[in-house]
Amino acid sequence: MPLPLHIRSALRQPSCRPRPRLSSLARRKLHLAPPWLLDDYIPRYHLISSIDAAKKRSEAYAHLRECNLCPRLCGVNRYEKTGVCLIGAETVKVNTIAPHFGEEPCLQGHNGSGSVFFSGCNLRCVFCQNHDIAHQRNGFDLTPEQLGEWYMKLQEVGHCHNINLVTPEHVVPQVVLAILHARELGLRLPIVYNTSSFDSLESIQLLDGLIDIYLPDFKVWSDKTSKRLLKADHYTATAMESIKAMHAQVGDLCFTADGIAKKGVLVRHLVMPGKEDEGREIVKWLAENVSKDMMVHIMEQYFPRAHVGKPRRGARDDDAVVEPGGVPASGETKAKVRYEDINRPVDLSEVSSVKRAAEEAGLWRFVEPARHGGFNI
Repeated sequence: MPLPLHIRSALRQPSCRPRPRLSSLARRKLHLAPPWLLDDYIPRYHLISSIDAAKKRSEAYAHLRECNLCPRLCGVNRYEKTGVCLIGAETVKVNTIAPHFGEEPCLQGHNGSGSVFFSGCNLRCVFCQNHDIAHQRNGFDLTPEQLGEWYMKLQEVGHCHNINLVTPEHVVPQVVLAILHARELGLRLPIVYNTSSFDSLESIQLLDGLIDIYLPDFKVWSDKTSKRLLKADHYTATAMESIKAMHAQVGDLCFTADGIAKKGVLVRHLVMPGKEDEGREIVKWLAENVSKDMMVHIMEQYFPRAHVGKPRRGARDDDAVVEPGGVPASGETKAKVRYEDINRPVDLSEVSSVKRAAEEAGLWRFVEPARHGGFNI
């Protein structure tokens, strides 16, 4: 049936709505997912071949027979004796295994990060926030196979978002063996390597293909500071080398649509009282030498712990306290506590100073509490 005359006439009339101008069309933007948003993710340890897995097992045993896992290069056969870390070869000593809700929002999510807190450490930070775990051999012993079974419990019972290995630098071979064992058991969670950055390149190379998220802590910038507060030489050069190697393996931090991190590097820096100048150098170096798209957590929760604020050695014995050169100490000196310069909480102005330096250097992806109460991408 033909259309009525008045309808046909209306269709022939030009539209009364103005056509969009070319300039407005040119301003339209197509919003695509950023390169750090993943549709799905397969853990890296599922992508290596059985041949490569066997090679890594062999390399892990070799490291234990002549330990070079950190720059201390103890070189000991850990089947016979221990080095600085005080941990042998056949087992690891674990203090706590549980879902943890004290990590970054993108790691802990709703169900927590499946954290494994290893006892022992290859550093001796005088301000260590986990002093009772890292500086003492408290906990229970697990073989690599038993450790892998615990990974499965964190996945199946805890429903955690990842396996978070806390202070693992000195037990990398056992960690490698545990991951490969858990792979055979059906583990499918990303592995987080939560480190002080005092790792050897050989250790990072052994982990290649097994670690999904590197969570390094870049502590201090000055060698003088590292020797005094971390009890380690050449910490800064080691951290630089380690973080570059980590980033070369997994790149910048990536997420799935639920806001949970799956792959990449997230660098932490704990701002310390009076050390904000070192923090500014660290963030500047990250931006200029690794990536301006690096995810960074500038942390403000420093609080005197471990040896900081304790009475000076020999303070109870008047004859034992001396000034440099053997001169008897004055009453004022005897009253002072150890590491007095960092015996206070960090000031928020010091934290802000480091944050400004990071922004000026070009960093822009910061870990902060999400204002909407969800996850922070």
